[in-house]
Amino acid sequence: WQCFRALCCKGPPPPRPEYDLVCIGLSGSGKTSLLSQLCSESAENIVSTTGFSIKAVPFQNAILNVKELGGADNIRKYWSRYYQGSQGVIFVLDSASSEDDLETARNELHSALQHPQLCTLPFLILANHQDKPAARSVQEV
Repeated sequence: WQCFRALCCKGPPPPRPEYDLVCIGLSGSGKTSLLSQLCSESAENIVSTTGFSIKAVPFQNAILNVKELGGADNIRKYWSRYYQGSQGVIFVLDSASSEDDLETARNELHSALQHPQLCTLPFLILANHQDKPAARSVQEV
């Protein structure tokens, strides 16, 4: 009886802390694929995000609520509207992109790093697509 009581009366496990992150980068950089992979979802039929999406990424000791913002030209100007409340930033970069796209990504990264709502937050810069032949090394990026 005591064994049963100990099991049933334990209560739910303590809640895991949650952190709100924003995930930004140009279209095609791999933001959606990254989040799908972290959520153990199928990588098939991934479509570029138009606007934004939110995914809860569970880890053993925490949950990351990630706001993924679309990276198309006409959407990037609205990124800053979604920054409020963020506690960290993931910037995804296509390391195999053209020089022009790399320059655009650099400008967007610098803009995010200087934004008042993001400038004090931790940034993860992910050099994605390292498996492609045209990929630049992390040092080059």
